[in-house]
Amino acid sequence: MSDSSPSPATSPEPHRLEAVRLEKLHALEALGIDPWGQRFDGHVAISVARDKCPTEFGTDGETVRVAGRIMLQNDRGKLKFFHIQDATGRIQLMISMKDVPEATWAAIEQLDLGDLIGVDGRLRVTKTGEKTIFVVGLTPLCKSLAQPPEKFHGVHDIEMLLRHRYIDMIYNEGVLARLLDRTKIISSIRQTLGAQGFVEAETPVLHAIAGGAAARPFVTHHNALDIDLYLRIALELHLKRLMVGGIERVYEIGRVFRNEGIDATHNPEFTMIELYQAYANYEVMMDLCEKIFLDAAKAIGKDSFILPWGDKTVDLTPPWKRCKYGDLFREHAGCDMHDADAVLAKAKSLHIETTAKHPDVLVNEVFEATVEDALIGPVFVIDYPASMCPLTKRKRSDPSIAERFELFVHGLEMANAYTELNDPRLQEETFRTQLAGQAEEDSMAKMDHEFVYALKVGMPPAGGMGIGIDRLVMLLTNTNTIRDVIAFPLLKPE
Repeated sequence: MSDSSPSPATSPEPHRLEAVRLEKLHALEALGIDPWGQRFDGHVAISVARDKCPTEFGTDGETVRVAGRIMLQNDRGKLKFFHIQDATGRIQLMISMKDVPEATWAAIEQLDLGDLIGVDGRLRVTKTGEKTIFVVGLTPLCKSLAQPPEKFHGVHDIEMLLRHRYIDMIYNEGVLARLLDRTKIISSIRQTLGAQGFVEAETPVLHAIAGGAAARPFVTHHNALDIDLYLRIALELHLKRLMVGGIERVYEIGRVFRNEGIDATHNPEFTMIELYQAYANYEVMMDLCEKIFLDAAKAIGKDSFILPWGDKTVDLTPPWKRCKYGDLFREHAGCDMHDADAVLAKAKSLHIETTAKHPDVLVNEVFEATVEDALIGPVFVIDYPASMCPLTKRKRSDPSIAERFELFVHGLEMANAYTELNDPRLQEETFRTQLAGQAEEDSMAKMDHEFVYALKVGMPPAGGMGIGIDRLVMLLTNTNTIRDVIAFPLLKPE
């Protein structure tokens, strides 16, 4: 994608057209009209107006008041047609010169595509079946000085649309609806958790120690204290402190920041939820995960749990499959994850760099290369190697295995959960093991002694889970790239 795409109005033609719009703005001012609009009370959503419209030609409906942006114009002299749009839909307007005051008609002559207007009129259906407002009053609400993108070219300039997301939302069907679905999904998560007694918390974005995940942080500096700080890479460690303090069911939905790559499923700034439930474990988290996903699907109007995903489908009908990490490794990699020599040979056959890598790191890289893309799902991959899970409680029957799951759908990781480790001695030991060999600039390169102390005070046994909100929205809205579910994804400067 080009990094030097021009803004919509850098060529001579848009400038000329914008000059014409400016002339019309002055004409509105000469008529005594505020081109930027004023308060406009009593209007209803366009979808409400459409629902009230009669279905038979020749039948008068209610008088309604609506507001929206002009998307289409058709000038037939003394008869004008517009299509206006709000967040709920579009409706046709028909304005006859004989039905409105002379001053209103003069204002209508100064309207352009993209302008915001409010109208009053009678609902009727036309001979062609078009739901229409027959306008008797019109109020300019905001003059648009920018020329809209050319329908068949500019509206598909991806670079321009990402930089000017508001244009994408206005002129590309489905973009606004998808972002509104995102808000419904987040609201649904809050409702689901609230009904189960969870408390929403807010924790610091600036951390003195980057922890809670293995990722590279963004570094900033606090001038007054003269210390470096990190934008948080996870929500976990502060939420657990709150659980120590007595909030037995706690969650946060918030932004986290990881100084890593950008691709179809990764953005350096993204939204996640982390939640913790005292006296639970990872099996409780699996049940809760299913409920969160299914309630969110219902919240955006899904009437079936079989959803489209590109040219495939996803069947969210519960209960979801549960498969052990070791069994999947054996099936797809063709060797046992505990057989270090076999894992090394497999890694080399996959052209994975093996020099100076710990055997457990190679196990994880072989798993990613051979298993993840084969996970159609939804499937909970459970019981990970304990060495990969420094914040996770071990199985009492096998301390080499951690009570952890990751949820996968068509190879995409959607959620990560643990039975939380609450033994401060073991936690300190696993931290030290993990810190060995960490690059200084990477996360968790320093011991979080405050968190270890909190565990010494006593954290109840608990289940904890993190879900990537952006990926959940991708799944439920059938969107194949994360940038399309984030209103303003990170881009290089123009």
